[in-house]
Amino acid sequence: MTTARTTAGAWIRRFHPADDAAARLVCFPHAGGSASYYFPVSRALSPGLDVVTVQYPGRQDRRHEPCLDDARLLADRTAEELRPWCDRPVALFGHSLGATVAFEVALRLRERGVTPLVLFASGRRAPSRHRANERVHLAGDDHLIATIKRMSGTDPTVLGDDELLRAVLPAIRADYKAAETYRYEPGPALDCPLVVVNGDSDPEVTPGEARSWSEHTAAECVFHWFTGGHFYLNDHAADVIALIRDRVLREM
Repeated sequence: MTTARTTAGAWIRRFHPADDAAARLVCFPHAGGSASYYFPVSRALSPGLDVVTVQYPGRQDRRHEPCLDDARLLADRTAEELRPWCDRPVALFGHSLGATVAFEVALRLRERGVTPLVLFASGRRAPSRHRANERVHLAGDDHLIATIKRMSGTDPTVLGDDELLRAVLPAIRADYKAAETYRYEPGPALDCPLVVVNGDSDPEVTPGEARSWSEHTAAECVFHWFTGGHFYLNDHAADVIALIRDRVLREM
């Protein structure tokens, strides 16, 4: 099997090309995250799966581009960029904001006749569950910095360099705005299975908010809980990667 594209554009990163893989995994970063967060996932799953990761504008090599602070707009652009990468079955994995964007991308792919093998929604409440009191994106820089340090999802190198940290704040703020201002627009449920994965002490996702993901698919919806907080997957990387591999292969 040959890939539809040999090189990735600005939106897509492909660290370990696996041209002969039967399926492709598309990974969506969390708020403030970047494509490189999934480098270890790509390395572990290749060559069994061809892993590509979305790189949102405003960070790393796209740091000079305007950030997008709307989850639906992120999904619009990502779905368009993924069009050439749907030459084989695709699975989607998103963490935190990435889970919301992945969900919206799945809706857009369906409009184009593409049903994902499975959608992994990690560290994020169901699209229909809104928290009205979220205002982190409106807070001052110090409060925003304190929030991301508490969440433990930002590169320690960045956290330890105040100048660098403040340089990336616009992208982080835009991502938080995208997450906090997102509102689900009711419509037909997805046709693909959902695998919902969370940390059991994550303050961002209650069990009830997680269970509501089952409302968003007409297929199977299963739940996995790991010990830990919002970035539980940093401590359970091997188990999460095995979960992804096993489930995607099961759907083939």
